[in-house]
Amino acid sequence: MAPLYKSVFLKKGKESSLKRHHRWVFSGALNESGELPDDGEVVEVHDNKGNYLATGHFQDGNIAVRILTFKRQPINEEFWFDKIRNAYSLRQNLRLIDSENTTGYRLVFGEGDGLPGLVIDWYEGAAIIQAHSAGMGMAKTAISLALQQIYTNQLHTVYYTPASKKREEEEGFLLGNAKGTWFRENGLYFYSQWLGGQKTGYFLDQRDNRKLLRNYVEDRVVLDAFSHTGGFGVNALMGNATHVVSLDASEKTIQIAEKNFIKNGFNRFETHIGNALDYLNSKDAHFDVIIIDPPAFAKHISAKHQAVQGYKRLNKIAMQRIRPGGILFTFSCSQVVNKTLFENTVRAAAIESKREIRILQWLSQPPDHPVDIFHPESAYLKGLVLVVM
Repeated sequence: MAPLYKSVFLKKGKESSLKRHHRWVFSGALNESGELPDDGEVVEVHDNKGNYLATGHFQDGNIAVRILTFKRQPINEEFWFDKIRNAYSLRQNLRLIDSENTTGYRLVFGEGDGLPGLVIDWYEGAAIIQAHSAGMGMAKTAISLALQQIYTNQLHTVYYTPASKKREEEEGFLLGNAKGTWFRENGLYFYSQWLGGQKTGYFLDQRDNRKLLRNYVEDRVVLDAFSHTGGFGVNALMGNATHVVSLDASEKTIQIAEKNFIKNGFNRFETHIGNALDYLNSKDAHFDVIIIDPPAFAKHISAKHQAVQGYKRLNKIAMQRIRPGGILFTFSCSQVVNKTLFENTVRAAAIESKREIRILQWLSQPPDHPVDIFHPESAYLKGLVLVVM
């Protein structure tokens, strides 16, 4: 069969990962003789003998090709509809579609849904598209059309934003013009503001862990040290916490957090704008429950050591600020810090804190953030629930 797209070829012996259906081709695996494709161009990947292996988006970077399919087929409107419809069907099976209790969820999670470089979050009638590759950015119109076909009259807004501001792409509306909206998560109300906000306006990956927090906070004072828009704090008050302190470096997100507390009818809270490490180091007051959920400290392997030191410092001071019998929810969303390394880092912090500490639960991302079994890198969220004696 004749190639449908421009071909790229692998060096000898570099095809094994694709045969295992891993969805990344690194630049070092490519035979770069000849002219390279343009960023975002759809290419066919062949082994060094010319045998077809897969089709994906090319990009001049460490990840040279992100694989869309392992069978030779056109990447057209039908392709996008089928892929997004499959993701929609999975969320139906998870009972997220048409749920009255939870109206915000991740519709497409990159490699986990066979669409590396693409994230789509749904907030009660609005679909927010985030592209982590040039190819996905170039496909945004076809993706928007597929969403409109699948959701029909339920969809009022489609907003596009590139994950990297380095690329010369304009974010903007593909349908409608809503800048944000209220939605529900496990029965509580939250506001997602995608226009000028972080990511797609809210962090949906902590939905199950926020609900779990309710089991640990009754009659306790809680510090949410990286609160963003107050997701953990609102759930803490739902779990009958005595008082919640929400801390974040962003004034904009703290303002939304305050709205979220009030919308849900809670008043036993205070908010602060500032650095979590500075706050914990400067306060004599101790807390019964602390949540440490920082942004990714390491987005590249070169920053891994620095990230580990950052996690250790944060966890050590948090452990020292918890009253005996207190609970620490601690997380890492850095992909390059795997589960074992994160647990070892928390263990090192525990040793330096000089406290007796036990692991109660291991935490991860919810099922609308599925992990392709052939692409374990997409299991990025790691968490521990600890009791500190």
